Amino acid sequence: MDRRKSLKTLLVGSVAAGVIIEACESADKKIISPKEAVAENDADRMAEEKLHDKTLRDQVFFTPDEMTTITILADIIIPRDEISGSATEAKVPDFIEFIVKDKPEHQVPMRGGLRWLDLRSLKRFDKPFANLTTTQQLEMVDRIAYPLKAKAEDKQGSAFFSLMRNLTISGFYTTPMGVQDIGYLGNKPNQWNGVPDEVLKQYNMAYTEKELKECISFDKV
Repeated sequence: MDRRKSLKTLLVGSVAAGVIIEACESADKKIISPKEAVAENDADRMAEEKLHDKTLRDQVFFTPDEMTTITILADIIIPRDEISGSATEAKVPDFIEFIVKDKPEHQVPMRGGLRWLDLRSLKRFDKPFANLTTTQQLEMVDRIAYPLKAKAEDKQGSAFFSLMRNLTISGFYTTPMGVQDIGYLGNKPNQWNGVPDEVLKQYNMAYTEKELKECISFDKV
């Protein structure tokens, strides 16, 4: 099972239906960032909520260098493929910037993890993570992507990458692009043509003329 299929499996089993449905309703709209999404939804929010969100939008937590690394990691976790765009194209780095301000408990683990990754990259390749080649970046990620296999000296990095992966998945699969990627259709109206004839025969049952006329009166499709 490849990385994308694994992420889909994880998401389908864990994301709340309400979040998916809300995202699906906007599937035909342009991909918007968390900042834009908050602004668009301000109309039905309380004054305190509007003030809270405006405060978050006006703040900047990650440095440009940190955002560069977050962008690289996000696209390693969810790259562009033949089905959909990458995490960055779905504005996942913007989501992560927003969420660490909304949930400050993520700030120290994220900043500390980014610092850890740069220090390990400097030790291994004499360059910070963002300046490594793609092959070198993947080597560093492979060291921390699997918590049960991570060496003792990589446990902090593995904990960071798990958080980074969770935020990336949450950000991507709650956008219209992510919803389309897993093929989620949501609730759609359909036409029920009654129990198939072969099933009715199997159980020695049949619709009455009245039922056929009043309940199954439309043409079968």
